Amino acid sequence: MREDELRIRVLEEARYFVETQSTVRETAKAFGVSKSTIHNHLTRQLPTYNPSLAGKAQALLKENMNERAFRGGIATKIKNLMKKQ
Repeated sequence: MREDELRIRVLEEARYFVETQSTVRETAKAFGVSKSTIHNHLTRQLPTYNPSLAGKAQALLKENMNERAFRGGIATKIKNLMKKQ
């Protein structure tokens, strides 16, 4: 992939991530790539291309990380309720 194509892709992924307030998993699914690719783009490459957007993405990554355990607990609760039915 050429450098300019990569730059455009990274910026599109970052804008989607921030504007939709989605998770890395949701963003990866929307773009048809792995979670590792999205995480790499947001943390390593985005700061070079757009520092302002990178700051917003980092804040959302931290927020998602803090909510991860909570979301996991809800998912487990729902799964267990479904098993009981």
